[in-house]
Amino acid sequence: MNYPSAIPTFKENLLTVKEASIWATRYLKKTVTVSNISYLIQYGRIKKFDVGGAVCVSSEELEEYYKSYNSYRETAYREKLGNHINWALSFDKYKESETTKHIHRLHPYKGKFIPQLVEYFLDGHTDEFKSTAYFKKGDIVLDPFSGSGTTMVQSSELGIHAIGIDVSAFNALIGNCKVTYYDINDIIVEITRITNDLQTFISKSDIGEFEEELLRELYYFNNNYFPVPEYKYKIRNGELDEKCYSIAKERDFLPIYEKLVKKYDIELNQKSNAAFLNKWYLGQICSEIDFVYNEIEKVKNQNTKNILCIILSRTIRSCRATTHSDLATLLEPVTSTYYCRKHGKICKPLFSIYKWWKTYTKDTIARLREFNTFRTETHQLCLVGDSRIIDIFNETEPIHPVFAKLLKTQKIQGIFSSPPYVGLINYHEQHAYAYDLFKFPRNDELEIGPLFKGQGNSAKESYVDGISSVLINCKKFLADDYNIFLVANDKYNLYPKIAEKAGMCLINQFHRPVLNRTEKDKGAYSETIFLLRER
Repeated sequence: MNYPSAIPTFKENLLTVKEASIWATRYLKKTVTVSNISYLIQYGRIKKFDVGGAVCVSSEELEEYYKSYNSYRETAYREKLGNHINWALSFDKYKESETTKHIHRLHPYKGKFIPQLVEYFLDGHTDEFKSTAYFKKGDIVLDPFSGSGTTMVQSSELGIHAIGIDVSAFNALIGNCKVTYYDINDIIVEITRITNDLQTFISKSDIGEFEEELLRELYYFNNNYFPVPEYKYKIRNGELDEKCYSIAKERDFLPIYEKLVKKYDIELNQKSNAAFLNKWYLGQICSEIDFVYNEIEKVKNQNTKNILCIILSRTIRSCRATTHSDLATLLEPVTSTYYCRKHGKICKPLFSIYKWWKTYTKDTIARLREFNTFRTETHQLCLVGDSRIIDIFNETEPIHPVFAKLLKTQKIQGIFSSPPYVGLINYHEQHAYAYDLFKFPRNDELEIGPLFKGQGNSAKESYVDGISSVLINCKKFLADDYNIFLVANDKYNLYPKIAEKAGMCLINQFHRPVLNRTEKDKGAYSETIFLLRER
């Protein structure tokens, strides 16, 4: 990016949105788009001014925003976390579209690391922090906690072979779908067929007319009581009590919604909420999910069928009966209109999957095509199994005999993985909707450090035993001069014990601040990348 030689000056310190993007790009020394500036206006971060019909912002206010949010962020993190953190490993100069590039955003997944972190340690460069290149092209890397397959994908980009292992069958499906070679035309044909049939299926109900009238009512109501961006600006500046105001307006709109539900005889609740799908999806949504899944079952090409399942899973995740701000946590099913803190207006639950299905089918095709321009002719495979006991060579043989032969003759050069944390996530439960729909067997009891086991002393001891057992088992398949990188927020100081129990030494530790977290806790947070070798 070639930055302007000087920050432009404008009359009365007011900038158009385009001028503001140029100004901010120069000020921050990284690309700030027109959309980025528009976002700040829309969500009340900065105020807009109307100058001769053009939307403008104050350069002084923009500077103050960036100072409070960006310029002082490194200082604040260092004060909280210590000066030992390597700020370069925050990758703060990357836009979100770069940290979720191509197939990395094929499906949502909690707890994954960004691809730039994997690339930093796997590629051949060296710098003041990484003084040695630990892997080279043609090597094999192992991720025994493969998750969504980030290590496999980045290995493919770098010309490195990769083997993943995950105890979750659905996680393995996500990872394998990312690195599969597809017949794109076949996928498009099947998507077109299913989409057309879904549209016909939906047209037989009144759901379209109901949503059209509901959206019209919401449009008038929100424009009147939640004008953009004035409403959010008033909230941010303390001119309006968001809680009291929103509760009152939520109550005001409810009779309008209930009248429309009655008019169109919309089914809101399932007869049973025993299963996840019944509890968290409205009736019409469930019928559409079943319809699409039955159509996918007719697909003959297994690779095409698998990627369509991933698209459907991604779709239904976005269609759960919950608020926009609670998609990651799920509190209680929401079947009526509600005040949405994320969007600052009255929002509605979803009554059809059609919009998201169309959006994600197009997005998936684009991501697969993009990845095809980066991937290399290397092998990647994720096995379903328990990394504490799995025989990697024997399990690979029937699935990928060519890769199995390479594994046995060359051995695995090392590990790059982010193990689960103690008592943080239930990895099966985060995709409960997919397990319900696809009937995958669940192995919750085999998870290491799941949320349901808590963070007590027994949970920590179990965690140490679990991770060290994985390392001991995996060592059997590694080259003698292996390097193991484990990414963890080790707030309980468990990894020295893990290394000792696995017969390894902690050679180095790289500390990085974690920015742009999706969880609600936005406090300063760091991770350590532990480098382990044989004792």
